[in-house]
Amino acid sequence: MVRGLSGRHRLGDLLGCAGLARSTYYYALSRPKRETRPELRRKVAEVFSRTPNGCGHRQIAMALRAECGARIADKTVLKMMREMGISCGIRRESDYHRYNSYRGVVGRTFENVVGRDFSAELPWQKMGTDVTEFSQPWGKAYLAPVYDFASKEIVAWSVSESPNMAQQLDLLGQLAERMPEGAAPVLHSDMGWQYQSDAWCGRLREMGIRQSMSRKGNCLDNAATEQVFGHLKDEFSRGREWDSFESFKADLDAYIVHWNTERRQVGLKGLTPEEFRNQALAA
Repeated sequence: MVRGLSGRHRLGDLLGCAGLARSTYYYALSRPKRETRPELRRKVAEVFSRTPNGCGHRQIAMALRAECGARIADKTVLKMMREMGISCGIRRESDYHRYNSYRGVVGRTFENVVGRDFSAELPWQKMGTDVTEFSQPWGKAYLAPVYDFASKEIVAWSVSESPNMAQQLDLLGQLAERMPEGAAPVLHSDMGWQYQSDAWCGRLREMGIRQSMSRKGNCLDNAATEQVFGHLKDEFSRGREWDSFESFKADLDAYIVHWNTERRQVGLKGLTPEEFRNQALAA
């Protein structure tokens, strides 16, 4: 601003109004501000646009390193994003109440085997499941996934207009098809009615899967799966509306494929869930 007005007003007056020292002004003129890593800007914009609501600087930095071979720090990517005027929204507390399937003790309950230890060395050792709700103008949709704690992969999922037992059995059918021979994972859930039912417990027993349950009223006992829902709603659904359940389901299915095959994870040292699973099972 000072430089633009300097031809019409005395420089000393302008610097006084702006609170700038003369030496600072001339130093800035001699060293014009340059864009940070301009050769990577197109790639930054492309990675940011892969999800409808964008993604954070760590996700972009991992993609730059893995896909372009760039040597770049996370903070440098954050600086680039600020210069480009793009940012990923941050979750904030609201008065929204999530779907709650707890109806008391209506069937079998199980010990909390996981005990908030969500670490696992290999895929198909520890997994989590839950149900989350999406509100849309035409009604509600429900996602029931099975999440692998080691690979961070959503190994099976079912999207339905009703959180009923049919959805859960569809989920277990997918899980049975994809579970490797010889696997005997622990599957952790909350104390929702569906996870206490005979149909659910019997099907897991047939598959050789051990059940683990959160304690009543302890959402942190299932924090790993809840965290997935948070990221998913930030990147996929926040602020968006769909015309129908069918279009919503198609887009959600596509996003979960993106999560598994393209979205890189800090906890996996920059690998995607699919890459980590393939490397772990090949070792």
